[in-house]
Amino acid sequence: MPHGGTRYGTGSPRQRHDDCDGPSGNPSSSRVGAAGKVPSDAADELLAEAEAAAAAVSGYEDAAAKARQYVIQRIPKFIYVAEFPELSGHQDIEELLYRPSPHHGHPGKKRDDHDESELNFLKMAKVAGFDPERLYKLGAEGHEERSQLLNRAGAVISSRLRERWKDRSLKVRYNLDGNHLDTLVSDPNTSYDVEVNLDERSRGLRWFFAFYVTFTADTQGGDADGAILLLDEPGLFLHAMSQGDLLRHLKNDFANQVVYTTHSPFMIPPDDVASARTVNISQDEGTTVTDSPTGDERTLFPLQAALGWTLAQSLFVGPNNLLVEGVTDFWILSAVNGWLKQNGAKGTLPADLALTPVGGAGKMTYMAALLTGQRLNVFALLDGDKAGHDAQQELVRGKLLNQKSIFFVTEAFDPPAKEADIEDLLDPKVYEDLARRAYAKELAKVTLKLNDKVPRIVKRFELAFEEKGLTFDKGRPARLFMTEMASRPADLVDAATKARFLRLFSVIVKRMTTVAAAAA
Repeated sequence: MPHGGTRYGTGSPRQRHDDCDGPSGNPSSSRVGAAGKVPSDAADELLAEAEAAAAAVSGYEDAAAKARQYVIQRIPKFIYVAEFPELSGHQDIEELLYRPSPHHGHPGKKRDDHDESELNFLKMAKVAGFDPERLYKLGAEGHEERSQLLNRAGAVISSRLRERWKDRSLKVRYNLDGNHLDTLVSDPNTSYDVEVNLDERSRGLRWFFAFYVTFTADTQGGDADGAILLLDEPGLFLHAMSQGDLLRHLKNDFANQVVYTTHSPFMIPPDDVASARTVNISQDEGTTVTDSPTGDERTLFPLQAALGWTLAQSLFVGPNNLLVEGVTDFWILSAVNGWLKQNGAKGTLPADLALTPVGGAGKMTYMAALLTGQRLNVFALLDGDKAGHDAQQELVRGKLLNQKSIFFVTEAFDPPAKEADIEDLLDPKVYEDLARRAYAKELAKVTLKLNDKVPRIVKRFELAFEEKGLTFDKGRPARLFMTEMASRPADLVDAATKARFLRLFSVIVKRMTTVAAAAA
C-alpha cells in the first residue's frame, strides 16, 4: 500500500481517495496522500492491469462451479461394510409389503420403511427372480403358480450358490405357507437330506449366503453398481477353504473394485499376492500403507503364511499325490526320475504325480487324511522297516488308503528285499562314497568301519557314526547326490540301479492305473 495511508475507495475503479476528508466533509479529490505521491502514469498502468485481471476472472465463478460438479460426478461411490449382513430365514410377506390395517382382511398402505433384514430379503428376491408382491396377490387361490415361481427361484439360488460355495453341495428351497415364507437349506448329497431354516445354519454359511445375495443385488443395477466396495475382515466366520471360495466370488462375480482388510492368509489371493498391501501403525509415522512387504512380524505373518501355503501346494500337492516319508526320498526320487525322463526312458513317474514328503512314517496318516479330505488321489511309498509297516496298518485301519494304494521300497528288488530304504536303491559303493565325502571334515581323523550285516545302508552309517560319538544325517549325502546328478549322473546310476528305480516306478504306475480305473 502507498505511504500516507492512501487507499482505493468503492467508487469508480479510477477514483482515488485520501484517508482525509476535504473542507466540505467529502473525500478529497487530491490524487496523493500526505506522505508521498504516486506518479499518475504508473497508477494508471496498475489500474489497467487490475481491470484486465478482473475482466479475465469474471467468469471464473461459473467455471469453478462447473469444474466442481464435473469432479463430484466422477468421484467413485464407496460402500463400506463392516457388519454381518442381516438376512432372516423367516419372512411375513404381508408385513413386508404393507402397514397394519384397522380393517381385518385388508392390507394397509404400502411400506417404504424397511429395516436391514427386510431390505436384504427384497434383494434376495431380486437375485432369485421372484416378486413378493405378486406372491401375495396370488394368495391361496394361486397356490400352484406360487409354488412354481418359488421352485424356480430355489433352483436359481441353489445353482448359483453351488458354483461359489465349494465346501458342500447345497440346495435352497422356498416354502410359502399362507403369507409366511421360509428359506430352507439342505445337503442333498448326505444320507439324510434334512431341510433346515437358514437362521439355523452355520454362521459361516449364513454370512456367505447373505453376502452373495445382497451384494449381487446391489452391484447389478442397485445402489452399489459401479461403487468401490470396502469390506472389513470379510469371511471371518468362514472355513479356510471357504475363504478361497469367497476370493473367487469377489474376483469373478463383481465388476466392482473391492478393497478389504484381513488377517487371514487364506484371504490373500495366491495367484496375485502382489495385490496385497501391508498396513503399519507406529507412534512416529501414524498409519502407513505400502505395496512392499514391510512391517513387524505380526503384520507380515499372514503374507508369509500365504506364500508358504501356496509354495507347498504348488510343489508338493497335485491331483495325484505320492506320499514319501522324508525330503531325502523326495530329492533322490525326483533326481533319478528327471534324469531318466531326459534320457527317454519308458516307465517313469507321470508328470501329474506330485511327490509329497511328510516328515516321517509316523506322520503319514495325518497327511493322508488332509489330502483325501480335499478329494485328491493319494498313494503312499513306505520304507521297508517296522515304522513303514506300522504306518501301512494305520492307513488301512483308518480307511484312509486301501492296500493297493500303498507301496514299499522293497518292491524295487527282484526278489523283494526284507528291508530297504530309498538309499538302498543306489549302489552301496556309490552311497558310501557320497556319505564319506559329505562328512569329509568330520571323518578326516576317524576310521569308520561299516557293518555289512546290517541290511539298510543308512542304518549302517548311523551305527558306525554312533560308535565314534558322531551323528549321521542322511540329508547331507542325499543333497550331494541330487547336486551331482546334474553333472555326472552316469557315475551315480549304473544299469542295476536304473533297473531298480524303473521296477519301483513300474509298480507304482500300474497300481495307480488300476486304482483310478476302479474309481471311475
